[in-house]
Amino acid sequence: MNDEGRQDALDTSGRRLDQIRLTGITALGYHGVFEHERREGQTFVADVVVHLDTRRAAARDDLAHTLNYGELAEQVAAVLSGEPVELIETVAERIAATVLASGVVQAVDVAVHKPNAPIQVPFGDVVVAIHRDRSKLPAAEPYVARVAQEAQPVSRPVPTSTATFPVTPAPGAPVVPASGPAPAASLVPSGAWSDAVAPAPGAFSGGPDGPSTELEPVPAGEAVVVGELVTDSLDQEPQEPVEVVLALGANLGPAQDTLRDAVTDLARTPGVEVRDVSALARTSAVGGPEQSDYLNTVVLATTTLSPRALLRATQAIENAHGRERHERWGPRTLDIDIVLYGSVLAVTDDLELPHPRAHERAFVLQPWAQVDPDAILPGLGGGPVGALAATAPDRDGVRWLALDWLTTAIPAVSGDTGAVPAGQPGPEAQDT
Repeated sequence: MNDEGRQDALDTSGRRLDQIRLTGITALGYHGVFEHERREGQTFVADVVVHLDTRRAAARDDLAHTLNYGELAEQVAAVLSGEPVELIETVAERIAATVLASGVVQAVDVAVHKPNAPIQVPFGDVVVAIHRDRSKLPAAEPYVARVAQEAQPVSRPVPTSTATFPVTPAPGAPVVPASGPAPAASLVPSGAWSDAVAPAPGAFSGGPDGPSTELEPVPAGEAVVVGELVTDSLDQEPQEPVEVVLALGANLGPAQDTLRDAVTDLARTPGVEVRDVSALARTSAVGGPEQSDYLNTVVLATTTLSPRALLRATQAIENAHGRERHERWGPRTLDIDIVLYGSVLAVTDDLELPHPRAHERAFVLQPWAQVDPDAILPGLGGGPVGALAATAPDRDGVRWLALDWLTTAIPAVSGDTGAVPAGQPGPEAQDT
């Protein structure tokens, strides 16, 4: 808890996240339960505290790697002055959803003030304050500017955003005039956020006309289950194929065979096209318990999958090869990491792009530099991959690189384990 009584947000390692604070955002809105509030409007004020990691942006001095608070202020003001609702609790949830639609944001505090609330006794202010993060999602959809169109009644939400990243278009895009006294900027109807991103596998479809927004009656005696669909910019499919870099490793079982099969599985995955495969590296384990050496390779590919859909695909391949996650950095039959997804820089609970430790892992950098000598790793600590490989802390742990491993058995890979015990000599390097 900080000095102002606000709960600090922590990253996945338990460290306090950085903050961007926007206070006193003011707009004329038409929210309230009384008719005169909807007719005449009143002043609403919002304070927003965004929790995120600002190091990448600071290291590169680049706005693209952080939250544009100017745009965010315009979006918050658009929510305040947008589609009228009865409760400022709803307004607060909509602002929180808008902030969390950015993949770099981990949590947000929102306070909505209604200083002119119709209260019959003297008072200073009315404030609704909420904290939302990716484990406690907002009960609303994010702000999206509507594309101008003829005003017609609709029976279901119409997706309005086709932007690749982020989900929310930049403020200033054409908007549909809202009904009544509210200004033109408004919110996408409930349910449109999930329409604007790729649906999760097995997600319910409301029929040929798309998802239904109507509540269906629940048969007597059946329990009602309320669920939340976790979506952000990493769930949205790109408009054209994106270049990706995947790092594969194994040190349990027939490791070379497993890696060969995994490459084949990736090539057969819909939406993934394998372009090149690096040499096979034998490397010492980094971190974790004492264990056998690893075999590692890097796959260059393109994909039309969203970042999170690609993550699910790689995890499915890991699981198909018996991957179990009992111990962090422990031995494994197969590990597939997304090192790079185009130019996307994002930090979420389940996916960080580029991979946060890629710049210091020679077992990724050396095979990558071998297959793509001109490769550049973006983000914090990034740079030319070849140069990073030459200075990586674990560079002495890369024992050899072998070409043609996809079609030729490597002599040093022997026994039932398929991996090489630590300290055992291997063949001479076939490529450096």
